[in-house]
Amino acid sequence: MPTTHTAPAARRDRTPLGDALPWTRDDALVAVGAAALDLIGFTLTSQDVQGYVPVAGCLLMTVSALTLLARRRAPLLTLAAVLAVGLAVHLSWPVGQGFNAAVVVALYSVVRARGPAVYVPAALVSVALPLAVREPWSQGSVLKLAGNCAAVLFVVVAGLVMNRWQREVEAHRRLLAERALADERRRIAREMHDIVAHHVTTMQLMAGGARANLDRNPEVARDALVTLEGLGRTALHELRQLLDVLRANDAREESTAPQPGIADLERIVAESCAAGLPTEFEVRGERRPLPAGMQLTVFRVVQEALTNTRKYAGSGARARVRLTYGEHGTTVDVLDDGEGTAGGLGSAPGSGYGLIGMRERVALHGGSLEAGRREGPGYRVTARLPLSEEAGALR
Repeated sequence: MPTTHTAPAARRDRTPLGDALPWTRDDALVAVGAAALDLIGFTLTSQDVQGYVPVAGCLLMTVSALTLLARRRAPLLTLAAVLAVGLAVHLSWPVGQGFNAAVVVALYSVVRARGPAVYVPAALVSVALPLAVREPWSQGSVLKLAGNCAAVLFVVVAGLVMNRWQREVEAHRRLLAERALADERRRIAREMHDIVAHHVTTMQLMAGGARANLDRNPEVARDALVTLEGLGRTALHELRQLLDVLRANDAREESTAPQPGIADLERIVAESCAAGLPTEFEVRGERRPLPAGMQLTVFRVVQEALTNTRKYAGSGARARVRLTYGEHGTTVDVLDDGEGTAGGLGSAPGSGYGLIGMRERVALHGGSLEAGRREGPGYRVTARLPLSEEAGALR
């Protein structure tokens, strides 16, 4: 049975009627406004000079203004039509009218849409044509020429200023878009680094422990492999969450699975212990709910700090995670007593993608991060997150 496609028809049904017109509502308003101004000026001038108002002249002035409806699609033709109608009016009636509103709008549209090779000759013609009248050349004609020159210069300058402003706005918009894209790339890179670095390092240590105990103590090796399997599933789950966010469509559908938070700190500490790094977890102060973004930052700081400790603290090291709820903010400390090796966490404070990512995460919440050697043996990572208005509202 043949398949019938109905989606294009549905899209046509939703298309606004105004989109099929060759002009916009703003174009119509501009044309009506120009027609009103030109008719008022033509009426007053004709009544003063001739003592009556010619109907044909009013019709021509209206037609001249209505051509502005096409100024966006054909600005040069629109200006030519306006000038031609204006020339007919000046040659037919001694109204003494010079630069009118329709000419101003048409010339402005040419300046906005075309380059100097087009708008300069158009401006010169706009100055000269209104002077083609039946009256002899006089001092009044010179004044009219000066007035037309001033009006044309003002219109050209206004169009050029608007063009420059529009270019600056577009450049600023592109800069913001590029900056947002760079921020998003950094955020994704932080998430990927935290997920992969932590889980792969832990899995590597667990696999090494399982291999070492495979012959001597198969039961211990079996438990390590079971833990290793669970870590693999957790890593795949977190990566899948990140990919779900990246696959979000234009409707901004996002994964409903919760991001890791403070409630997962005990799990990350248990994983650290299982990987061979004895780790203590301590909470000080009165527990209170924190925004999801701040909880994720605390979790990632602890995760990255423990990963670096396992890498560089050396054998026999111990670690301690301390979460402190203060009156004006939350502080998380990750300390170890290892001697460390070259390239460790404290050997080059502030270097490495892990520390850069931690600093960026903490800075997003207006906090600060310190990383370096302790006074005694070992290293310390301290992240201080101020209590924001959002967090205060959750208390």
